[in-house]
Amino acid sequence: MKTRAITGFFFVLVMLCSFFFGHYPFGIFFLILSILCLREFYGLIKQTGLQPNTQAGLINGAFIYIVFALITYKDSPDVHKLLFLLTLTVSSIFIHELFKKSEAPFTNIAYTLLGLGLVCVPFTFFHAMAYIKGDFNFHYPLAFMLLLWANDTGAYLVGYKFGRTKLFERHSPKKTWEGFIGGVVIAGAASFAIGHFFPELQWTQWLSVAVLISCFGTLGDLIESMFKRSINVKDSGGILPGHGGLLDRFDGLFIAAPIVYTYLYLISN
Repeated sequence: MKTRAITGFFFVLVMLCSFFFGHYPFGIFFLILSILCLREFYGLIKQTGLQPNTQAGLINGAFIYIVFALITYKDSPDVHKLLFLLTLTVSSIFIHELFKKSEAPFTNIAYTLLGLGLVCVPFTFFHAMAYIKGDFNFHYPLAFMLLLWANDTGAYLVGYKFGRTKLFERHSPKKTWEGFIGGVVIAGAASFAIGHFFPELQWTQWLSVAVLISCFGTLGDLIESMFKRSINVKDSGGILPGHGGLLDRFDGLFIAAPIVYTYLYLISN
């Protein structure tokens, strides 16, 4: 428990610093985080005996994040041209399998691409939240994380105390409907406080964001649980002592971030 608390404290401290110190630390921190999550994902796949192209996947993941980060930071035609390089970098995933002796080349390709879509693309949406109205504003991604943590905390506490009805027992036996509802309520309460300190949105809009995060964050958690059960592992990794892997900590972001970004984009335009 002590190790878990110390690890969590310093990790959250570093993350908060990335928000407060400007767009460069923010962008670099979540670039590193997305690449570490992707590396962890490929490591889990390799435990099944398959061989996703880790090197090409990581290169593509970093390139996708950087290109879209530059587009959100400086939306110019020259930056848009970098997107055409994706045709070459993604092609390298297919070309590599031609020269590798493998019994399931297209399975390897599929899991390599799945990692990009499931892990890296959501982080690009999360990063883009900071530029939803043009200039860098850390309030949007920070509010997202605060609401996600509020939902997770509420779901755990209420589920532990009152949980009886299983939410999706086949994939996550410990999750309950009571816990899910508790997470929505706690996240909704947190949205009122966020609306007071972050006036960019009305409180009703922050409440909508909280509900989206609770629903789709829980869905992301269930999907990650389904993935781990399909390859028979308990934790996604051990990079955070006492907390498991990074995928375990950010699974709620993978589905929720694109949905919340879409909502913010629509109400901002």
